[in-house]
Amino acid sequence: MKGKFSFILVIIAWLFALGAIACVVAVAFCFHSISPVTDSENEREYELHVPAGMSIREVSQELAEEGLIHSEYAFYYAARFNVFDRSKSFNLKSGVYTVKSSMPLEEIYNLLQTGAAENIKISLPEGLTMSKTARELAEAGICTAEEFIAACHSKELLSLYDVPAESLEGYLFPDTYFFTEGMAVEAVIKMLLDNFTAKVAEIPALKGKTASQLNEVLILASVVEREYRAEDEAPLIASVFANRIAHNIGLQSCATIEYILTEIQGKPHPNRITYSDLEIDNPYNTYKWAGLPPGPICNPGLVALKAAAEPAETDYYFFVLTNPEDGRHTFSTNFEQHRKAENLYTKTVPKK
Repeated sequence: MKGKFSFILVIIAWLFALGAIACVVAVAFCFHSISPVTDSENEREYELHVPAGMSIREVSQELAEEGLIHSEYAFYYAARFNVFDRSKSFNLKSGVYTVKSSMPLEEIYNLLQTGAAENIKISLPEGLTMSKTARELAEAGICTAEEFIAACHSKELLSLYDVPAESLEGYLFPDTYFFTEGMAVEAVIKMLLDNFTAKVAEIPALKGKTASQLNEVLILASVVEREYRAEDEAPLIASVFANRIAHNIGLQSCATIEYILTEIQGKPHPNRITYSDLEIDNPYNTYKWAGLPPGPICNPGLVALKAAAEPAETDYYFFVLTNPEDGRHTFSTNFEQHRKAENLYTKTVPKK
């Protein structure tokens, strides 16, 4: 009888020991499950998209597959049973979240309930006009083209950013932007204008310029933007225009004729410029009028802005595209050289 009792005590002792070990293992597993996967030095970021209707299980699986949590079950059960906040139910909200592998489970748990707004990424290339920029934004669902153009004529915005013009044409800096759905059109435009202001501050030659002087540089930059193809030629093209302006010679830029036809007259982009187009009576016609056009003909990028702010010092007055494949021009100091460059190009280009 005594031996039987001792045996029972041994069994009970083993059960307690196994229970204690199980508790220790369970606690260790729990601590491991809620701890970060990596430290901050070795962290990786992941953009987690949670569309409306996505389940907690699906989110748990994606987090685990991307190596952001130790166990999909840990997050799933933490969310299902409100482990980190017993006072309220876990509420998964749609949005786009930046999740880091160095974040503990509780931080991810809280983050996915904030409803982070989804960003709309859009890249605005150099050389777009105000109306084309409006179309790009409208197609991305950020705002309507009409409200964008209307806001670009806002006297309040023009005054706020000290723009001495009737619209923001030229000041809508081309770049990649991240907007949010339902963003006010004024806020959209301010992002572009703030970026323009920041980029201008990077150009030493523009420091100390008045609003009027900056506007003149911007007009020249917009023409350069539409003319150059090879980046290293932008300052040379700017020098041609600067030399012409200094001697009261018309810029004779086909880009300004295209602007008249497409932006002012609302016609489709022409396949070629005709002689009759060169006779259009419009202040933007740089074949009829000397000096700069009244305003920018597009929104130039940093290359064109830098070139217009500090043109190369040359005695060039002409340029012609002679290598379309590489986008390179031949520059000339007089009309005779220019005609020879044109004729040489015409002879070397095979007929279609």
